[in-house]
Amino acid sequence: MAIPGEDVAEGVTLGLISGKAPAAAPQLSVVESQGSVPAQAQNSAPVQQATELVDIELPADQLEGTAAKVAAWHVEIGATVKAGDPVIELETDKVTMEITAPADGVLMVKSRQIGEEVEAGSILGQLQAVNASAPAMAPVAAVASVAHAVPVTTAPVAVTPAVSGERSARHLIGPVVRRLLKEHQLNIDLITGSGRGGRVTRDDVLAYLKSPQAQQAAQVVAVPTPAKPVAPVTAPQASSDIPSRMVPHTSMRKAIANHMVDSLLHTSPHVTSVFEMDMGNIIEHRKQCKMGFNEAGVNLTFTAYFLSAAAKAMETVPAVNARFHEEALEIFEDVNIGVGTALGDDGLVVPVVRKVQDMNLFQIATALQQQTERARSGKLTAADMKGGTFTISNHGVSGSLFATPIIINQPQVAILGIGKLEKRVVVETINGEDEMRIRPKCYVSLSIDHRALDAFQTNLFLSRFVEIIENWGQ
Repeated sequence: MAIPGEDVAEGVTLGLISGKAPAAAPQLSVVESQGSVPAQAQNSAPVQQATELVDIELPADQLEGTAAKVAAWHVEIGATVKAGDPVIELETDKVTMEITAPADGVLMVKSRQIGEEVEAGSILGQLQAVNASAPAMAPVAAVASVAHAVPVTTAPVAVTPAVSGERSARHLIGPVVRRLLKEHQLNIDLITGSGRGGRVTRDDVLAYLKSPQAQQAAQVVAVPTPAKPVAPVTAPQASSDIPSRMVPHTSMRKAIANHMVDSLLHTSPHVTSVFEMDMGNIIEHRKQCKMGFNEAGVNLTFTAYFLSAAAKAMETVPAVNARFHEEALEIFEDVNIGVGTALGDDGLVVPVVRKVQDMNLFQIATALQQQTERARSGKLTAADMKGGTFTISNHGVSGSLFATPIIINQPQVAILGIGKLEKRVVVETINGEDEMRIRPKCYVSLSIDHRALDAFQTNLFLSRFVEIIENWGQ
């Protein structure tokens, strides 16, 4: 056994850890994020050779005018992480995102607690960066956390194995393994990986849980981190004597409500124009192309045609692809079209297909499919919904003939709406004679910000859009 001040060589046993804390355990304190680690905590265990404290930051480009909340911490105070490992999960009104470790090190500070709102650029926590070339030692027993100082009892701390060259491969784990590690509060460095490059698999975790080492580690008492007091939430009161139930709003529903009110009542004077459109030519074109697209793994939808036609119509009326400022109208060169995607009772998201003006129909259909699949599987990131310059709402898929006004997706100046496709009896003049025919028709509308656009530009854009659709392939 080693005593204070004694030199030790690599491989020498420094001491033994018991599953039971000694009776006369000294008292430590968990300190605030701005404070320092108490002297007794500094002496309680050797520390890895470190370089600096590294901020875990929410990148400024991850949010666009929305707030995020801390949904979960994937790593506990004192845990060792590798650069790129998920550390914290954030939730916005529309997506969840994982923030990863910016460097190898030990998590020292949780600056934000679960449920707390954060903004772009916020510091979420701090890592003690570790010199990977130095021998790895046990982390400090008591470390910084955002909370008022409270007394806690020391407990034996499991020794973290030395960092090896295989560590990065070992930490490339799937969601099943990550969930097992979190559920059983396991340290991945204590588990022998049988996968490629030492990667830990599901079977490795299950085997470890049955091992004596796991039983011994389960007896180790973790240092508690005091939870930030949560303000009591007052439940909404029923508005009448009629039997009812209250369904709390989700973050997404609250954001949608705020955006709709702000867009319609506080920002843009909305005006809507409606045209009728014959879909016959693109129906025939889709029949001819659909099989080839399917063989390439791409589903050719009518919405892909609408994106292409909108980008072409903007060549005639560029002002539709713009943003209104008090002193000028900013007209964009890139056509980045957001597509309203319904998530049932969970709300609505608008993933963006970028630079549509440079794409052919196959490229548009491919990008559109990727974005809508991400949306419906809950895998959209904030970046997937940034930078839109125009929006299309294909509300006809749910049976709607037309809707007015469709609320503009701020800060854009227009939104296109496509109604239900249905067969209608129309009168056509053929060889000088009026004849009744059945044609596939739908209504198409454009809701505009009347500060930026007038009826002339609105109707010119719709006329050009309808012309492109009705003459597709000719």
